[in-house]
Amino acid sequence: MPRESQTTRCQRTGKIFRSLKSYFPNAHCELVHSNPLELLVATIMSAQCTDKRVNIVTQDLFRKYRTAEDYAGVPQETLEQDIRSTGFYRNKSKNIRGAAAMIIKDFGGKIPQTMAELLLLPGVARKTANVVLSNAFGKNEGVVVDTHVKRISARLGLTKQTTPEKIEIDLMDLVPQKDWGLFGHLIVFLGRSHCNARKPDCQACPLSAKKLCPSANTFD
Repeated sequence: MPRESQTTRCQRTGKIFRSLKSYFPNAHCELVHSNPLELLVATIMSAQCTDKRVNIVTQDLFRKYRTAEDYAGVPQETLEQDIRSTGFYRNKSKNIRGAAAMIIKDFGGKIPQTMAELLLLPGVARKTANVVLSNAFGKNEGVVVDTHVKRISARLGLTKQTTPEKIEIDLMDLVPQKDWGLFGHLIVFLGRSHCNARKPDCQACPLSAKKLCPSANTFD
């Protein structure tokens, strides 16, 4: 694909978005939750872990712990055992308990609804904050950049950056703010269904057929 201007890249990104939205009409956050606290806890646990594994763990976890007070009050060792199978369980337990304590102390027991406030919580970086803001509160303050988005945005030629923070800036320049949350979900769905890390299925990819991906069919 010839070198693109920013305007042309924006236009192609729009086509990518519309194509994926048509192909994955039910794209959504796959972390099962029923309130903002549950989503925050699940997202903290999802670091270096699959959503599928997190959802298995939270089936029991969310019945056992229902409030920020529950998480803040549980002994560290007990919570560690409850979430052990998600990996890095010591740090995750410490962050969940610390975040819960701060939510009680500084935010009246409610999950904060701004990026700046969420970033104050232990274990919360921009990815986690974006997930919570978009999916729990319908607020798009950024684009979630996980491993799928990092890999696929590079393959699509939407960024040459390698750090999540800089990738997010590039994507925010290409995608309208109202679509930031859904764009992340669509890319994740594409990553899980077609554009995997080792051998993407370019032949079946909806973007390859429409010649929207400069990396299509280059992995043989």
